[in-house]
Amino acid sequence: MIVLTRPDGTLPEDLHISRRSLTALIAAGYAAAAVSADAEPITTSADGLVIDMVTMPGGLPGYVARPAAKGKYPTVIVVNEVFGVHEWIKDICRRFARAGYVAIAPAFFYRNDPDNTLATAKDFAVILKIVGEAKNDQVMGDVAATLAWAEKQAFVNSQRLAITGFCWGGSVVWMAAAKFPQLKAGAAWYGRIKGAPNTTEARAYPIDIAASLKAPVLGLYGALDNGIAVADVEAMQAALIAGKANPATAKSRIKLYANSDHGFLADYRPSYNPIDGPDAWARLLAHFKANGV
Repeated sequence: MIVLTRPDGTLPEDLHISRRSLTALIAAGYAAAAVSADAEPITTSADGLVIDMVTMPGGLPGYVARPAAKGKYPTVIVVNEVFGVHEWIKDICRRFARAGYVAIAPAFFYRNDPDNTLATAKDFAVILKIVGEAKNDQVMGDVAATLAWAEKQAFVNSQRLAITGFCWGGSVVWMAAAKFPQLKAGAAWYGRIKGAPNTTEARAYPIDIAASLKAPVLGLYGALDNGIAVADVEAMQAALIAGKANPATAKSRIKLYANSDHGFLADYRPSYNPIDGPDAWARLLAHFKANGV
């Protein structure tokens, strides 16, 4: 099995997959640039759930999954990878709904990718161009719009809000947790911690805001991830310890999995780890519960 080593997905030469298997998985809605023909993705039934495509303030689209029974539920914002709101992200939302949450996946890239071509794109130059146009200020504005929408819904318990995200979305989690006091908890899956050595964009990264978190974050990382160095993860852990005077920072922590690569929860990718992925998911649910979500 080929192991994913890039933080933003695979390149074509990373995967040698049959055309028939690839076609079936892409037709099911999984990201073409990262899918493995050998994958057997978890498929979560929508039975007993309400599934909606909604439009939030500012025209922001979102995929929503929630329990069908009446009531006010804890709510989690699900932040996508670079591939947009494709089938795996939707399945994650349904998994949350089955666990008793309202899950909302905003389409952060809709302005530059209104037709969600990211899910079928194979050219990483195209993918990264679209993703790169979603700057931090815009993304934080979209998180704010999602929170504003959620707080007005009859089925949302606005006192029990959380956020989680994967890869590109993992970094978004850290930044949102430092900005929005409405959030009670966050879980960041293998998100970039600091800028690349040659980055020129003047912006903050998770390591810069570690001491100012407003919600405790559980960071979930893989030691085999060539795109996010173990040294960066250790530096983030040190920054959390240094910022422990802040209560939310003091309650934040990082779990580094020695045998996992980038994307170890993504069961449609070759990097999926069937041991560490479920373990990390259980830790996320426990972290949310411990912090009132």
